[in-house]
Amino acid sequence: MNFSEQIISWYNDNKRELPWRNTTDAYIIWLSEIILQQTRVEQGLPYFYRFLERFPDISSFANAREDEILNLWQGLGYYSRGRNMLKTAQLIQDQYNGVFPVKYDDLIKLKGIGEYTAAAISSFAANETRAVVDGNVSRVLARYLGIDEPINSTKGKKIFQNIADELLDLNDPATHNQAIMEFGAIICKPKNPACGTCVLRLDCVAFKTNAIKYLPVKLKKVKIRERFFNYLLITDGEKILMNKRGENDIWANMYEMPLVETNTLLEIDELVKLPQLQQLGDKMAIKGHTTIIKHVLTHQHLYIRFIELRDFPENLQKGWFYTDVNNLDKLALPRSIFIFIKKFFNF
Repeated sequence: MNFSEQIISWYNDNKRELPWRNTTDAYIIWLSEIILQQTRVEQGLPYFYRFLERFPDISSFANAREDEILNLWQGLGYYSRGRNMLKTAQLIQDQYNGVFPVKYDDLIKLKGIGEYTAAAISSFAANETRAVVDGNVSRVLARYLGIDEPINSTKGKKIFQNIADELLDLNDPATHNQAIMEFGAIICKPKNPACGTCVLRLDCVAFKTNAIKYLPVKLKKVKIRERFFNYLLITDGEKILMNKRGENDIWANMYEMPLVETNTLLEIDELVKLPQLQQLGDKMAIKGHTTIIKHVLTHQHLYIRFIELRDFPENLQKGWFYTDVNNLDKLALPRSIFIFIKKFFNF
């Protein structure tokens, strides 16, 4: 058997039963693909069911409010995915009369849909002959063929796409694509791959040359930016002071407590001398504060501290507003803030 036949045979015997594999509905496939970007299947499944129940079709999704999408997305990370999904749904509603496109050339034009996602949807929904190349596929091909070109370099991306195109089963591209991705997720894992049960090991260059741990090769990540967030917790137990973030930073358009961001980690006595706190009023005093909580994002490390103040401030900045504590679960909150609020108010 050739490469594709071996992969498909393994897949038919070992595939996981996942809800989006039993449909050609492009909307459902799109929903699963976006949710599972940078996300494990086990983590993404509850979100998939949650979104599908609330938005059973593209029209209902298009009519949603951004706050509602972000609230449902809470805890999944990479919130721009949710915002882009709403824009895509609205565009499909307007330009495609609510019918989700299935052709690659149409899909690639949509917000938040790149080459991989367009290939996946067109393949799974319409059996279009497009080879999908994600991290799982690149890893399998790099090891099987012994390719040491970085998978995340411009040259590497072209190489792996060309190879994937050549190996694609033209008669059943949808099953082939599902199979190689599943194989990478279950057998050819990043760490501790199951080489002992791998049906490809006899022809796998990395296995024969003991190079499994060296492949695939990746370019080094970009420099990590460190940021220091000091959140002001101002509440009387019934009301709480909140702020809505802008559009040009992480957690765009989500909700948080008033924030004082500093370039370095300051001691509390240094923090209270800052103009941002001084301008809140003479009566402001610190009641207590948490320890530093580290929150890791892809290109940023956040050092978060929550500082409880005794009184409501005399002066409110633009964007600050009071809300009932019982309404907090209706707001789209970043996960670190949600966890703190849930614990503080015993939700």
